Amino acid sequence: MIETELSVNDFDFDLPEHLIAQHPLVNRSDSRLMKVDRRTGGIEHRIFSDITGYLNTGDVLVLNNTRVIPARLHGTKEETGAHVELLLLHEREPDIWEVLVRPGKRLKPGARIQFGDGRLRAEILDITADGGRKVRFFYEGIFYEILEQLGTMPLPPYIRERLDDPERYQTVFARHPGSAAAPTAGLHFTEELLEQLQQKGVRIVYVTLHVGLGTFRPVQAAKITEHHMHSEYYHISQETVDVIQSAKKAGKRVIAVGTTATRTLETAAQSGELKAASGWTDIFIYPGYQFRVIDGLITNFHLPKSTLLMLVSAFTSREIMLRAYRVAVEQNYRFFSFGDAMFII
Repeated sequence: MIETELSVNDFDFDLPEHLIAQHPLVNRSDSRLMKVDRRTGGIEHRIFSDITGYLNTGDVLVLNNTRVIPARLHGTKEETGAHVELLLLHEREPDIWEVLVRPGKRLKPGARIQFGDGRLRAEILDITADGGRKVRFFYEGIFYEILEQLGTMPLPPYIRERLDDPERYQTVFARHPGSAAAPTAGLHFTEELLEQLQQKGVRIVYVTLHVGLGTFRPVQAAKITEHHMHSEYYHISQETVDVIQSAKKAGKRVIAVGTTATRTLETAAQSGELKAASGWTDIFIYPGYQFRVIDGLITNFHLPKSTLLMLVSAFTSREIMLRAYRVAVEQNYRFFSFGDAMFII
């Protein structure tokens, strides 16, 4: 089978519902770790804190330092008082956001919404190509402070239990607000674990990709090559580029923490050389893709038929990855955002 003929069903697997993690572990780094050899498919079972034994002096660990915003807003339509819900995806211009809305039929261009007794107001400007909305927000004060007070954390729909501490859906290195979902591979790291890695001589650098609809949007097309990713904002600094290029020249490895860090690095290297950049990416990585930057990938266990599973399959192979997932199910690994981790190297 050539890669262009792959369908979404080629990335399906059976996942018992009880393996979908509903809450984070007490200690972030106590999650399990499956180490997968990307060439042979060999598997080792560890705990996440054992990652220190797999990384060497001079290796570079690339983390996504985006911060999840309380992106879900509940308000009322000013004309009718009807309840509406907005999920903020991206700030396209100052105070102009792309959002998902419910119920969509009630929110046509020109409609006005208020939140928190009018402390925050919004006007629908346009309908996007994906069926979302472009909205302009009106307020007095600082937008993100108001959002912290009025918004709620946008946990994925497969997490049905209440999250008592919203910070557990943030990485310990989250800095730049803008994501509608957490870069979950980073949730396993503690400040102590990062310190241990630095003491070992592992270089730690950061990129930013604000996670939005593109990461989680279901593949609707029969053939995966017909799927189009929703664009997400990214930034990679010259400092990060310099560290990675220096490591490459010295024969050291670059380890991406998560599919979002991977997509940022590979976007910034599309010219053939890694360059500092900011902008919007809709890069879609699936089997057949030739990686330009990363030598290893730390990631969580992903949804069946998802673009995330396609990306990790591209880094090793679809056969190796689906076999690893079958083992994960047999060994009762925890799946998705609050679940266990995989290290592909």
